Amino acid sequence: MRIFKNKMFLKWAKSEGLNDSTLLKAAKEIDRGLVDASLGGYLVKKRIARKGEGKRGGFRTIVVFQKEHRTIFVYGFSKNQRDNINEQEEKALKKLAQGLLDAPDSELKEMIANGDLYEVMS
Repeated sequence: MRIFKNKMFLKWAKSEGLNDSTLLKAAKEIDRGLVDASLGGYLVKKRIARKGEGKRGGFRTIVVFQKEHRTIFVYGFSKNQRDNINEQEEKALKKLAQGLLDAPDSELKEMIANGDLYEVMS
């Protein structure tokens, strides 16, 4: 399974100090079914702890996930900034999810080359 983050998520994660090893750990938990909510349409909500703290007051991430295929971190926010995404955002993210999961490897390669998608490395 390949793990990615999109450009928007990368920018947010950098500003919050989330590194690839933290994302890899979260992706492994998602793969084991440890998610906070299944939003349908291949979207899951996953809590990630702030460094030195617990998950409760940490970060919320929205992740495109299809078992044994792809995991793509697409949106993140701090619990102290907002509680959840709204219905309109959820619909847009589900549409994005389907496009990302349907994209052939050649298209992913192009997205990586253009800086729109980044592979999470161990």
